[in-house]
Amino acid sequence: MSQLNYARYGKDNVRLYKVHKHDDGTQSVVEQTVRVLLEGDIETSYTQADNSVVVATDTQKQTVYILAKQNPVTPPELFASIVGSHFVQTYPHIHGVHVRIVTHKWTRMTVAGSPHPHSFLRDGADVRTVDAYVRENGGISITSGIDRLLVLKSTGSAFYGFHRDEYTRLPETWDRILSTEVKATWDWALFAGLEDVKAKASRFNDAFDAAVKIILETFATDNSASVQNTMYKMSEQILAAAPLVETVSFSLPNKHYFEVGESALSVPPIISGHGLIRP
Repeated sequence: MSQLNYARYGKDNVRLYKVHKHDDGTQSVVEQTVRVLLEGDIETSYTQADNSVVVATDTQKQTVYILAKQNPVTPPELFASIVGSHFVQTYPHIHGVHVRIVTHKWTRMTVAGSPHPHSFLRDGADVRTVDAYVRENGGISITSGIDRLLVLKSTGSAFYGFHRDEYTRLPETWDRILSTEVKATWDWALFAGLEDVKAKASRFNDAFDAAVKIILETFATDNSASVQNTMYKMSEQILAAAPLVETVSFSLPNKHYFEVGESALSVPPIISGHGLIRP
């Protein structure tokens, strides 16, 4: 006989945009994409077609909008905790909530040498990420991060002394282009609940700003012996800068640029019946 082992469901791609109007006449904007996944006593919706335990995904979406109207959406770690806590506290049969928030980048424009009061541009594809898991009577786990941060340096990177065997074809190099798309996350120590998150809310932006600064400065200045060693140096500094962070994870996939020498450029073209093809 079959049985349901595990279940969660929810609403993804909730697009949230909030404008803050300040007393000095300036405005600031926040754009986020929110995902909510619910866990709890919902198995009968799968096994018995019992929809009475289902909090509709439209309800979840509208709840996100209302909570964003009533509460701050920054830092996103706080807003994720507010959203998750709402569902756990509102619905007795919901015992756990996963909330993911992706904050999209809007940078204030400089016009005629001054910051413009209400105009912005997207000057990069990088995003700020937050994953929060709110458990009934079990605290709040939060993972913060940055993703899609594309960086490149034209020198200051090497890769040599690595293990070689009969399958190795990669030559050693003492000077290479290094480019990667940074994905970094840092896990916070468990928070007791929403009030604990609120009490420490200022730590989240400080940690994010410090992490981005560390990533960029270390990438630029480290005479990198390997991607592995560079990401380890970044992790050490983030842990030192944010004492409430327990672990740091990095993904730095190489985006290769291969050097083309003069010998390759001097190869004569190949003529075919379909046109000119160069190897």
